[in-house]
Amino acid sequence: MIVLAIESSCDETAAAVVRDGRQILSSVVSSQIAIHAPYGGVVPEIASRAHLESIAPVIGQALREAHCTMGDLEGVAVTRGPGLSGALLVGFSAAKAIAAARQIPFVGVHHIEGHLFAPFLEQPIEFPFLALVVSGGHTHLYHVEGFGRYTTLGRTIDDAAGEAYDKSAKIMGLAYPGGVLIDHMAQSGDAGAIRLPRPLLHDGTLNFSFSGLKTAVLQQIARQPVTIPSQGADDLCASFQQAVCDVLTVKTQAAIEQSGARRLVVAGGVACNGGLRSSMKNMCAGMGVELHIPPPSLCGDNAAMLAVPGDYYLSHGLASSQYLDVTASWDMDSIKESSV
Repeated sequence: MIVLAIESSCDETAAAVVRDGRQILSSVVSSQIAIHAPYGGVVPEIASRAHLESIAPVIGQALREAHCTMGDLEGVAVTRGPGLSGALLVGFSAAKAIAAARQIPFVGVHHIEGHLFAPFLEQPIEFPFLALVVSGGHTHLYHVEGFGRYTTLGRTIDDAAGEAYDKSAKIMGLAYPGGVLIDHMAQSGDAGAIRLPRPLLHDGTLNFSFSGLKTAVLQQIARQPVTIPSQGADDLCASFQQAVCDVLTVKTQAAIEQSGARRLVVAGGVACNGGLRSSMKNMCAGMGVELHIPPPSLCGDNAAMLAVPGDYYLSHGLASSQYLDVTASWDMDSIKESSV
């Protein structure tokens, strides 16, 4: 099956053509970073307008790079939610229109479900497995028994890890998006130079909290301002990153021990982070757990990842109704029933 996948949940307009949910024929991502940088974050209305301008050219480029035409498509997979409602509507409306015009099925896919299965584009992973999804809007632990069969084990109770990265970077005076800058600067810093909290580290749950860590960075800056670049700034970045990685690693290790999982997927935009990748690699090696992290091109928001669950649902006759609408909030635990 040749599937066109479309993603527009936040600030990337993306389209991909994927064969059989495994072979990427093309993957195109149009980023809005430069548009939102002056505001220090994503502005929903601006994002929606940018998606409207980019959606047709991005889909056209994906088809050209895949050497396909609309007539070659056998299905369409698109992000239904969660995300910004206006942004989601752009991609969802395009997917519906293409499916109706070509008289082919389409399916609305959960954005995080796409991240969960991004590693399948490199190699299949045996079920069940544990998954840590870390992005700007999500920090969740899932037990994955199969497509559409997910149990949430833990989640953030306030800021997601990626959000804490970008907000802390803004406090430090770094450019948007600051998460990648913190990761880069941390490589030259001393992670033990500044004592920062590890929220909920030993609270007995698998939930996360990063709001207090962000506040601690603000208080540290107030006590001891830093200039960019400087060793002090590098040390603060390294200390912040170590605190985040410690929490993520300890909680994930606890989830592995409780669930007995022998395979771990780490996905989402923050999975690009060098410190997190190294920490997870060391932890899994020590526990004898099989680790799967997508390449950086498949960690951030992209459309190709949606084609993996999309292909499964479409090939099993689980297409969505043309009356289905987007949803800004969507619980993964009930995804199968909600998506068709």
